[in-house]
Amino acid sequence: MTAAATIRIQQADFDIAQEIAALTKGRSDVGAVVTFSGICRGSENGEPIAALTLEHYPGMAEAEIKRHTDEAMSRWSLTGLTVVHRVGRITPGENIVLVLAASAHRQAAFQAAEFLMDYLKANAPFWKREESAKGTSWIEARGHDDDAAARWTKS
Repeated sequence: MTAAATIRIQQADFDIAQEIAALTKGRSDVGAVVTFSGICRGSENGEPIAALTLEHYPGMAEAEIKRHTDEAMSRWSLTGLTVVHRVGRITPGENIVLVLAASAHRQAAFQAAEFLMDYLKANAPFWKREESAKGTSWIEARGHDDDAAARWTKS
């Protein structure tokens, strides 16, 4: 069976169980599915957050994510990948991002999921604006996210 990647950027929420079922439907070669779901926190550094608003560059964001899912497929023996990233206004407790990596064995799925999340946090073309009692502000890139993504660079 061939491995495929599904990439969606959407405003609507997603159902993790439905996404796993879609990824594994009819597949007898899947032995592991690693799931990462990012959820909007209600505070940052002790300060309450009312919401995040995520923006992206349509077309470019999907192409960039595809480039990285293609790399994950070439680096690890995977049976499938799913990346769902939400945009728009997201309130605390709501889903933001989902990465599913499926493989015959767990190690490849864990590594691919971690690789993709490190990329999404550090380099994916999304912009986040945080709403709080103090007003709104854009969230700057964080050095530790860049460091996490850098460890996957091939030398």
